[in-house]
Amino acid sequence: MNPTRRRRLLFVALLVLASAAATALVAMALQRNVAYLYTPAEVLRGDAGAQVVSGQARFRLGGMVEKDSFARAPGSMDAHFRVTDGDAQLPVVYTGILPDLFREGQAVVATGRMENGVFVAENVLAKHDENYMPKEVADKMGIAHQKHEVQVPATTEAAP
Repeated sequence: MNPTRRRRLLFVALLVLASAAATALVAMALQRNVAYLYTPAEVLRGDAGAQVVSGQARFRLGGMVEKDSFARAPGSMDAHFRVTDGDAQLPVVYTGILPDLFREGQAVVATGRMENGVFVAENVLAKHDENYMPKEVADKMGIAHQKHEVQVPATTEAAP
């Protein structure tokens, strides 16, 4: 093999190695930032995986804030409430200021980890208008409603 071909082959090999390394780094960075959405029933059944239940993985918990479950300790920023999907309830603890639209009986998506059977939220998102619910939460809660044969009133979309 002449020196020019050898140099080209070495250049191509280094280019392929650099591309593979860059792709691996991007994939690892994206994997760390992925937060899957689970309902309380999926978490408690173990469908979410062992890493989620053990608190090693960060994930999103979606459902409805259960009626009469919200409590805040006097003089504290700790909020305690339960999230339900119709099948199960999961206690949630959040330290901080909750969104203005947060209230019982409304949809919520919280991001955090499990610790000793309690979901410790880092971030809490509340729905933004009277008809909105995150699609993933609505789909999973619809399955729970069908399973328990719950009649849900049909919502009508407002005309623009």
